[in-house]
Amino acid sequence: MVEEVIHPVSKMAESLQGSEIIRLAGEINEKIKQGEKIWNFTIGDFDPSIFPIPEELLNEIIEAYKAGHTNYPAANGILSLRQKISAFISKYQMLDYDAEAFLVAGGARPLIYALFQTLVDIGDKVVFPVPSWNNNHYTHLSHANQVMIEASAENNFMPTADELRPHLADATLLALCSPLNPTGTTFTKEGLLEIAQLVLEENSRRAPGSKPLYLMYDQIYWTLTYGETRHEDPVSLVPELRPYTIFIDGLSKAFAATGVRVGWAFGPNHIIDKMKSILGHVGAWAPKAEQVATAAYLSDLNQVQSYIGNLRKRLQRRLNAFYEGIMQLKAEGYSVDAVAPQAALYLTVKIDLRGKQTESGRLIETTADVTQYLLDKAGVAIVPFYAFGASKDSSWYRLSVGTCKADSIPEVIDSLRSAFNVLR
Repeated sequence: MVEEVIHPVSKMAESLQGSEIIRLAGEINEKIKQGEKIWNFTIGDFDPSIFPIPEELLNEIIEAYKAGHTNYPAANGILSLRQKISAFISKYQMLDYDAEAFLVAGGARPLIYALFQTLVDIGDKVVFPVPSWNNNHYTHLSHANQVMIEASAENNFMPTADELRPHLADATLLALCSPLNPTGTTFTKEGLLEIAQLVLEENSRRAPGSKPLYLMYDQIYWTLTYGETRHEDPVSLVPELRPYTIFIDGLSKAFAATGVRVGWAFGPNHIIDKMKSILGHVGAWAPKAEQVATAAYLSDLNQVQSYIGNLRKRLQRRLNAFYEGIMQLKAEGYSVDAVAPQAALYLTVKIDLRGKQTESGRLIETTADVTQYLLDKAGVAIVPFYAFGASKDSSWYRLSVGTCKADSIPEVIDSLRSAFNVLR
């Protein structure tokens, strides 16, 4: 057998960090294979047996394949779909963007990549809050310089204008997300308005013809808000930001359709056109049959509204149950806490067991130790915020309910309580 010689690769590839979530998933899957009972709340996805996609959408996908829609779609997405998305956004967000302002791709990820490649030059500064999803990796892929602003629990982990202000003077891109992955929290109207005005002020200071400060606004979870929470967006609050703002959105979260791979971006036409060219070379289109099906499904906004309303109720029920369980544990004196559910499919949970000893006498010293103990002793898998760029000593976690059966939640809380009780 010839021994493989490891030759050098690009510096970018060599230094690209792997996903902590994927690493955790590998360990979880191995435990499940060995027969252990694991409640896996790590993945930002839906179990189709619990949260299926809309039946009407499923039927439209099947019919689209039967009709032979298996060739290349238009580079920016088929026109009928872009028109339906435009109408959907107009009705529910009151944002007026015509079909030419939309770009359809195979989910939100290639759109974010294309946005970075379109706007960010080598060495440019990209500013984003942490915890947040994958901005560090997209910055790395773009050979840019990242500035991470660690948000605080006091502000529900949403960045403030005061925290961002010192870092925007020479930045190219501010990457924001609301509702936020991993926290499930949102900007308040007042908080986002201050940031939007800050971006506008920064651009008014820049010389004519120079590169502005752009704003990426990832709103992929915007339909999933609960109680009094309302989704806010920067262009509605400050219309003058329209030339600088690119929205990221899609089908995956609103319709439990992560594997259907239909995402869209919208914003200034000249930026969308450049993103289209990049993705045309990459070949990151959403499959044509799924596009045809999504266009047909979005034609009936009553069924759309009905599905989203039902999904929200079912997710909120699970999030509220977990929140109440964690707060009961807190009332019993355990070192836990949580942020009341606001949006998305995530609950922000604090579990701090550092300084405790296990039954075997092992000292729990780090958040990584806590994560491992919860998995080994309680059978509960959740993702620490440091996987999303927060500091390693943060005791906060993302708990995702997209794979959760509602009747299992009391058992999960009991398992956590039992694991806490044997610590010294």
